Amino acid sequence: MSDILKTSEEKMKKSILVLKNELMAIRAGRANPSILDRISIDYYGTITPINKLATITAPEAKVIVIQPWDTSKLSDIEKAIQKSDLNINPTSDGKVIRMVLPDLTEERRKELVKLVHKKGEEAKVAIRQIRRDANDAIKKMDKNGEISDDEKSKKEENVQKLTDKYIKEIDRIIDAKEKEIMEI
Repeated sequence: MSDILKTSEEKMKKSILVLKNELMAIRAGRANPSILDRISIDYYGTITPINKLATITAPEAKVIVIQPWDTSKLSDIEKAIQKSDLNINPTSDGKVIRMVLPDLTEERRKELVKLVHKKGEEAKVAIRQIRRDANDAIKKMDKNGEISDDEKSKKEENVQKLTDKYIKEIDRIIDAKEKEIMEI
């Protein structure tokens, strides 16, 4: 496998990983501690994600419990969750924060599906950009006389196969997330 193909595949895998991480943060009915991954607070002068400051569990299907190791930061964590785009009002008993996730309305589910498709399209654009960069590198090699026309065609064909593989993977991930969101 050529360096161009190897580099392109590594970049495409990273794009898939980014997509998966973004989709994990989208709430789909069941309590999932990863929805808090993007929320951070100021922890003694350092912006720190909540998941690095507390134990986060989902003891029930619709409940997330956050138990900070430093209870003095309980109110900061609570405020950060309230300010976030989660639209969840946490409650605190002085030791732990409980978040009861409301059932998603049909309208909200449709909004989330649109968001998922948007994220999927962004990932596809990233994959196509990687393909374009790879093809530009191949054309440059051909122009410089480093490879023959047959090699150029073969390399371009391999880049396209790789692109198709990762576009299909994105479609599969998006379909699975859509089913998860629409499940009642």
